[in-house]
Amino acid sequence: MHTSLSIREASEDDIPVIQQLAKDTWPTAYGELLSPEQLAYMLNMMYSTESLGKQMADGHRFYIAETGEQILGFASVSDEGEHTFKLNKLYILPNIQRSGAGSALLDTCISFAKENRGQRLVLQVNRQNPARHFYEKHGFSIREEIDLHVGEGFYMNDYVMEKDIS
Repeated sequence: MHTSLSIREASEDDIPVIQQLAKDTWPTAYGELLSPEQLAYMLNMMYSTESLGKQMADGHRFYIAETGEQILGFASVSDEGEHTFKLNKLYILPNIQRSGAGSALLDTCISFAKENRGQRLVLQVNRQNPARHFYEKHGFSIREEIDLHVGEGFYMNDYVMEKDIS
């Protein structure tokens, strides 16, 4: 990990930064898994200014990884009740992956969940996404497969993964 890596909590002022990171990471993460139409639809659905503002207002905690002036990636986590927290997002710029930034963001989200009496962390990952192996390396296991309709005839074909953090 780069020695000057820092993780900070994001605010509404960071929404444009988060949007740019999503635009910079999604084509690499999903370009071979989703059609261009689904990619554009989901980016707009999840990363519009209104959507991100609502997520923040609803208690989703966003974190940004950076070194000096360079933004490397972001994550978000939310309290889903019953001591369960959800890792909603974790994206690192493609040329920065394997630098430790993703692990640092994940650790920050786990710490937040534990500080708030979380006992498990869940996430969804596309069944074909190689990121699944990152999560397995960090102690997550597949709990179930889901096909979630997200609108406009599009589906997310995901694994639900879980990790005990108690």
